[in-house]
Amino acid sequence: MGVELGKFNKLRVVKEVGFGLYLDGGDEGEILLPSRYVPQGCKPGDEINVFIYLDNEERLVATTQTPLAQVGDFACLQVAWTNQYGAFLNWGLMKDLFVPFREQKARMEVGRRYVVHVHLDEESFRIMASAKVERYLSADRPEYESGTPVDVLVWQKTELGYKVIVDNRFGGLLYENEVFRPLHIGEQVRAYVKLVREDGKIDLTLQKPGRGGVEDFASVLLEHIRTNGGRTPLNDKSPADEIYAVFGVSKKTFKKAVGDLYKKRLVRLEENGIFLA
Repeated sequence: MGVELGKFNKLRVVKEVGFGLYLDGGDEGEILLPSRYVPQGCKPGDEINVFIYLDNEERLVATTQTPLAQVGDFACLQVAWTNQYGAFLNWGLMKDLFVPFREQKARMEVGRRYVVHVHLDEESFRIMASAKVERYLSADRPEYESGTPVDVLVWQKTELGYKVIVDNRFGGLLYENEVFRPLHIGEQVRAYVKLVREDGKIDLTLQKPGRGGVEDFASVLLEHIRTNGGRTPLNDKSPADEIYAVFGVSKKTFKKAVGDLYKKRLVRLEENGIFLA
């Protein structure tokens, strides 16, 4: 049985001691789960799901805490402190996550948040992070079809728009002229694939492309009007940010959906809002 460092492992409890439990780490020997992390009622013979990392003395140790990222993940983490060797990020565990200077694009500052990749260092076999995320994006060609929903992590603002990490694996882009609300570095959002380019990069949109997105939202809008007394004060003259704050869609999608409902005679349009017909 092998233990995966920097990930969750299901391990069997071997014995109980005054300061915790020892777990069967297979070839790695017994691994301590300190008392503060032992679930109530856990005893020898039980199997328990634990995260394995290295303590301050570089020994394998287990915890039932859930870190903000595991090995192989991209995440946006805050710098807790720095020293002459690099920066240390808060990733939700007792021991902070190390980013050596060689893995920083610019000197990291305490209190600021950075998008990083968590990995095992090949030389020291320690868990560490890198802000040079480009080198950890997959070189495989994505097999997405147009309209596929994906989870993205906003990584970098450019002149074209926002670089994002798609499904914790690929690089993608949300174009500036198609982003209808402010995005923030480190924000995680649902997006839709528009196109996979020849170079493997993915063009994305925040809204479901094509008629499907409009039709889906038209149903949502109609239900919203019905459950709010048969009226919404918003109309096609309302500011785009007000429309997004209520419905989470662009003004363009809102107007198309209103047009669809109006053509079907399901709503009537007035200066002070939209009403059920």
